[in-house]
Amino acid sequence: MTLQGLLALLAQRPEFRRLLEQMRKGERLPALTGITEAARSFVIAALAPALKQPFLVVVDDEVQANQMVESLKVFVEQPNDVLCLPDRDALPYERLISDALTTQQRMQAMIALAGQERNVIVVCSARVLTQPVMPPQELSATLYTLQVGQEVDLTLMLEHLYNLGYEPVTEVEEPGQFSHRGGIVDLFPPTLPRPIRIEFFGDEIESLRTFDQETQRSLNPVASCVVGPAREALPIRGPEAARELEQLHSEMLHRECEERWKHDLEELRQRRSFDDITFYLPYLHNVTTVLDYLPRNGLLILDNPGSIQNRIAELDDQAQEMKERFERDRENPAQLRDGHFSWNQLEPKIQQRRQLHFAGILSAAEGEFDAQLQGGTEHLMPGYSSASSYGGRLRAFALDCRKAIKNRERVIIVTMQARRMAEVLSDEAILHDNTIHVSPGTNIQGLPEAGTVTLIQGQLVEGWQSHALGLSVYTDTEIFGWSRRRNALRRKPITPASFLAEVNPGDYVVHQEHGIGRFEGLVRLHMTGVEREYLLIHYAGTDKLYIPTDQLDRVT
Repeated sequence: MTLQGLLALLAQRPEFRRLLEQMRKGERLPALTGITEAARSFVIAALAPALKQPFLVVVDDEVQANQMVESLKVFVEQPNDVLCLPDRDALPYERLISDALTTQQRMQAMIALAGQERNVIVVCSARVLTQPVMPPQELSATLYTLQVGQEVDLTLMLEHLYNLGYEPVTEVEEPGQFSHRGGIVDLFPPTLPRPIRIEFFGDEIESLRTFDQETQRSLNPVASCVVGPAREALPIRGPEAARELEQLHSEMLHRECEERWKHDLEELRQRRSFDDITFYLPYLHNVTTVLDYLPRNGLLILDNPGSIQNRIAELDDQAQEMKERFERDRENPAQLRDGHFSWNQLEPKIQQRRQLHFAGILSAAEGEFDAQLQGGTEHLMPGYSSASSYGGRLRAFALDCRKAIKNRERVIIVTMQARRMAEVLSDEAILHDNTIHVSPGTNIQGLPEAGTVTLIQGQLVEGWQSHALGLSVYTDTEIFGWSRRRNALRRKPITPASFLAEVNPGDYVVHQEHGIGRFEGLVRLHMTGVEREYLLIHYAGTDKLYIPTDQLDRVT
């Protein structure tokens, strides 16, 4: 799904063009306020094609990071250029093996930033900034390209894969694995969505093809592929790291922990990779932070910088507590190198970067305000507020749509039931056919006409509206309250009396599995020899659905 066509509304605004001009000149960048969180991805997506620079977007936590990525992909021209850099699974000083998908996503994002070949948008949480990583120069030095027709020493290639942390297996199923049989090497680099099958004729690469890791069947030929590390720490400096680690008092550890410690040091001496080698990252690399991966011409975007600073301060305290606890429990030796960057260490790096801040939260009740520069220089931006919430009250929603049409505004409805929603709005005789457009696919490539409602099949985290742009974006969250219902824990069940206090016969309701229908009332039926009370919902044609009253929590 794409809503890219909506970006034209913002791109043509004079205040937006002034903002771009200021950013291109390298002047002090504005802190944008009055933009509700749900609309910030829209603004970032509008900046990206105009500035043509890599972006690193930092939000408070990983939930927000995933939501930002999901929303950005809807608005940008190339969704594959939006990447999430997830948190490591392990806390500071903790031994925990990250799952293959997490490692793959992290390596993809860092390789994309280090490569500087495209204008990527990488989104991460505040916690990611605190996690040490290998320097971008070291990561870039490990990358190499395989091409059809290229001559490769197979023995050296297999050794190199092992040094890059790839696990030798019989069948490749997960990122970071490789297998070798005769003149065929199967390999799953973190840079690719599918593993690659390399067929040799002597020392020459005869073919490169993707394959299905479940069926092991070859799929599509490719001309080349980039191979990068399978892990975030590499054993190249293993012997030197082992000598430093030997100086720590491992004899104070529990027997099991001491045995694991000795095993790991021996693996490092032999330059062999192992599952939790990332634990020794500060000894294997001159560690740095993800901030150093952002090119000098890149833009650092901080979403609520005050909240980010507070979160990192909390993580500082947590890291120190973890360090002391593992030492006290004799799981780690004392005087381990820091496995965490503090705010005091990160702040100078942040200040060296070109920055854009989103600050403040705007609710619908507070109205809309213009964004302004910090420091007193006013710089206008269209205001964005949260979209109104209806909780299944479709008549009220349709009335507001009619008002928007009368005002020549554009209404975009992103819903999983686009065609059924169009039928409901038409049935209300509030919206005329010439004002309702159901997108034939899941894309809005061009700007819809003013004074129309456009329905599109898909999902978006949350909607928003801007009266200055004459645009409202609604999702199932605002129309039906689905997201809130899924996330909330009910303290008490819904009774028929409480349900009927809010819903009248003839009102539209939404069943979680069956979608939009018209509530006809409560009926009593004999089923399987038992008389029970049911909710009757009427759908298109003669379709009817009877819902037991003990399942009212499935209906809004």
